[in-house]
This record gives sequence, structure tokens and C-alpha cells, in this order.
Amino acid sequence: MAMFSPFEARNKLTQFAWLTNRPAFFVWAIVVGVAAAGMTILFHMAIHWGQLLTGSVPGEIETVVSRWSNTERILFPVGGGLIAGTLLWLSSKVRKDMNADYMEAVALSDGRLSLRQGALRVLSSLSTVVSGGSIGREGAMVHLGAMVASAIGRFLAFNANDIRLLVACGAAAGVSAAYNAPLAAALFVAEIVLGTLSITTLGPLIISAGVANITMQLTGYYRVTYDVNPMSLSIDASLLLLCALAIVAGLLAPLFLRFLDAVRQLFRKTRLPLPFSLALGGALLGGILILQPAASGNGYGPIEDMLTLSWTMPAVLLMLAYKVLATGATVGSGATGGVFTPMLMVGASVGMLFYQVISFVMPEQAAQPALYILIGMGAFLAAGTHAPLMAILMIFEMTHRIDLVLPLMFACVIANVVSSLFGTPAMYGVTLSREQAARLRRQISSMTLKGLVTDAQTVLRQDQTLEQAVAMFQDHPVRHIYVVDENDHYLGLLSNQEVTRWLLSQSPMTTPLSELMVQPHFIPVLHPDMTLGEGLELFLTFTGERLPMLLSKDEPILLGVVRKSAILEQLEEQRALGERHQPPHIDFRISGDK
Repeated sequence: MAMFSPFEARNKLTQFAWLTNRPAFFVWAIVVGVAAAGMTILFHMAIHWGQLLTGSVPGEIETVVSRWSNTERILFPVGGGLIAGTLLWLSSKVRKDMNADYMEAVALSDGRLSLRQGALRVLSSLSTVVSGGSIGREGAMVHLGAMVASAIGRFLAFNANDIRLLVACGAAAGVSAAYNAPLAAALFVAEIVLGTLSITTLGPLIISAGVANITMQLTGYYRVTYDVNPMSLSIDASLLLLCALAIVAGLLAPLFLRFLDAVRQLFRKTRLPLPFSLALGGALLGGILILQPAASGNGYGPIEDMLTLSWTMPAVLLMLAYKVLATGATVGSGATGGVFTPMLMVGASVGMLFYQVISFVMPEQAAQPALYILIGMGAFLAAGTHAPLMAILMIFEMTHRIDLVLPLMFACVIANVVSSLFGTPAMYGVTLSREQAARLRRQISSMTLKGLVTDAQTVLRQDQTLEQAVAMFQDHPVRHIYVVDENDHYLGLLSNQEVTRWLLSQSPMTTPLSELMVQPHFIPVLHPDMTLGEGLELFLTFTGERLPMLLSKDEPILLGVVRKSAILEQLEEQRALGERHQPPHIDFRISGDK
């Protein structure tokens, strides 16, 4: 009996063209949604298995850490950091013939993900999460969904665009399964990864995210993340106070991200190998966990406590300080994962502190503390990700409170505007690349070629002779000479092939150039008011290094030439200038150690 061969199965499947057409793509979006939810459930189970290996009763990481002894709160993060760093080091040795990160694969490449690199990085993230790292476990879940989608697309031999969209569907399904927020998941991938809200791409994303959410419900893994009581908001000073909270969040979110970037730079200056860098981060984290076990994990536990229990201002300040330091130690050391949920925790603390200040200064205007906590979370998330629409839907779907939408709309937009004014660091590399590309396009469209013109050097008048043309070709290694009339009006080109042909025909050396074949339209010409982009487009149709510049179409006076290298140098200078003025790039992804 012949053994099953996946390659033969793939070859047979690829014979059915209908499997990869647009109607069938929605079926594959459903398959990806189910598969991504399954991988999320598997990662949840892996966390529990890992907790069993530490001798703990499985549960929320904050509860598990609180049961550890002080010695274990040091040893487990250090050991977890060593394992996580070793796995990252091994992933760096894998042959890099495909992308390691789903965002880059979708936004900047062909969607093909390295399964071996991805598996090692997911295991590294798992090690960090199990050992109490202050980082989001959701990053690994999202990457698993994207990996499954990429594998399906490659197996069925989808074209590059379809693989990219399928991987985006896998990422959306992963976010949906991890956060129980299908609409926010679809918009997150559309806004951040794809950079477009086109219905042709948003449709499959919504299908995958919705199916993933349904799968989580059917398997018993779904619950409302934050079950809060109904809230009443009067359209008066309370709304203005929430807008003031949004301004505070918009100011603090860039500071939080810059702090994480500064810690990462400090770790890089140590030049420690990855295993020892993550072990050092684990040791620092362990010291914090001895003081406050709740600083571990992604921050869900402390947020729930703030929503249900009464906290004093010193308690909130201490929790906020411990969480920021713990996240800095984990992320800064190079651990893979995400800071999405730690950002929510910081935003919740900011909202709680703002409520306590309002309660002290204007007690008659203070609404429910849960309202300030949730608005603080949404505003801080919007300010950090520059995706306000996603942040609005994320908080709404986490709470199922429709009465939050109106204040969230104001708060998230205001926080995003404020953070933009102060140059929030980019959380994701693809966002930075997209912004740089857009900025470069604007610069290209506004800069003209006028300042790049140089002396043509190889110019002859039409009354000059064949002998002078031969001498010029001998002195200059060029293929063309520019020919002008007595008023310097451009007449066209004289090629070295044309001169050679006249020489072989033994024509007199005194033959004037006006009798030779001068080609007026052989190559494109430039004008001073053309932009860099227009000039570059003309060079793409021309294999040479230089093009002539004329004063205008009506007055074709030859001003000189513009070299392709001059345009490329100008573009590179503008790109480098943009990078120098760009906010820090802090990539919090499953492969964010790069």
C-alpha cells in the first residue's frame, strides 16, 4: 500500500483552480478562523502545562506567582529567561529564506512565514509567560494563527497577494480568539498591518475573526473580559473630565513607550548574548515580583481588581510603578511577546489615579471609578497604537457596554491627536515603514529637479564637424552627444554608432553634424519644474545614467544634464533625514528581538 505523500496531495489540489478563486477564499478564511482559535486554545493549555512543571496549581499568572516563595520568584524568571533566550538564539540560526514576523510578511513581503523560526519564537514567548514575564501572551497566539494561515496558503500554492491576505486573516483570527474582540481584531489588522480599510480586504478579515470568536464560544473558552455594571454618563462636566483624562493619556503614552525603548537600549549596551540578557531581565523582574507578585503577567488581574475593589491612591501608584518597571525589565531584555495588555494595565492605572484626583478636588463631579478606568485604558491604547477606531471597539467588546462608546469616541480620538503632536514612538515596524514611505512620497512630490542639473560637457553645435564628434567620443566614454543650434536650442542626440557608421563609409571628417542623423526623440528630456518622482519614473524607462534638461517645452534651451545617481542620492538623503527626525521605533511583536 502506497504511503501518503503531502506533496502528491498538494499537486492534485493545485489542479483545481476553483480552490484558489475569490469565492473559495472566504471558505479558507473560515478554515483559518477555526485553526487560529484552535492554536490559541493549545497555547492556553501549554501555559497550564508549563505551570505544572513549576510545581504550581495552574491559574492566572498573578495568582501562581503569589504562591511562589521569594527564592522561586527569582529562580523561575531567571530560568525562564535563559530558556527563552536560548530559543531566540536558535531561531536566529535558522536559514532566513522567509519572514519571521507576520506583520512584515503581510505589509512588506509575500506572506510566506518561516514555520521553524516561528515555532521557536512562540516557545520562547511561552517560556517568558510561564515564568512570570510582564508581557502579553497574546502576541504568540496571534503569530500562531498567522503561521497556520501561511502554511495553508503555501500548501495550496496561492499567489503572493492571496497568501498575504490569508495571513492577515490568521492574525485577525488570533487577535479575536485572544481578546474576545472580533471587530477590533479585524480593524487592528486592517489599520496597523494592511494600512487600509478596503472592503475587499476587510470582508475576509471579519469572517476569520468572527469564526474564531464563535469557535472560542463553542469550546467554552469565551467570556466577557471585564464584566462591569451599567454606567450612566451625563453630557455635562463629566464628559469634559473624560476628555481631560484623554489628554493626560495622550501625554503619558509616549513617555511609557520611550521608557521601554530606553531600557531596551541599556540592555543592548551590555552586549550580552540573548540567553544571558533575558536571564538578567528575569533577575530584575524577580526582584520586583518579591515586592509585588501582581506585577507579573499581562495585567488582567490588577485591572479586574481595580474595577471591583476600592484602591487607595498610594496602592495604585505603587502598582503602576511596579508594572512599568516589570514590563521594562521583560521587554527591554529582548523577550518576545506584546505590550498590548500591559498598556491596558497602565492606562487603567492612569484612569484610576485621575478619578481619585477628581474625587478629591471635585467630588460632586466624580462619576463611577470603572468609567475612568475603562476610558483610561482605551485612550492609552489609542495613543500608543495610533489606531483609535480599533481602541474604541476593543474596550467595547471587552466589556459589552454600549454606554461606553460615546465617551470612548471622544477620548480615543483626542488621545491619538495629542500623542501624535508629541511624536509617539512607533509600536510596530510596519507602521513606521508606512509612515516613512508616505513622508518620502510627499517630499518627492514637492522637490523639483532644478537643483540637480550639472554641466552637460558633451555638447556640440550642428555646424561643427564629424572630426570634432570623434574627438569628443574619444575624450568622454559616453554613448551620446547632445546637439544644439546656434541659440543653444536642443536638437537631439548623436550616437557613437552613427558616427562609427559614417567613419566606415569613409565620409569626409569635415562633414557637418547637420548632415548626420540627429535623433530628437530618442530619449526622454527633463524640465526644471519636474519633481524627483517624475524624474525617477523617466529614468525607469531609460537604461542610461543621465538625461538632458531643457528650459521648457516652448523654449528647449539645453541647461545641462541630471544624473540618475543624483536623484537617488537626494532620495536617500531625504530618507535618512526622515529617520533622524523619526520617533523611536519600538517593535513589540512575537519577533521583536531583532
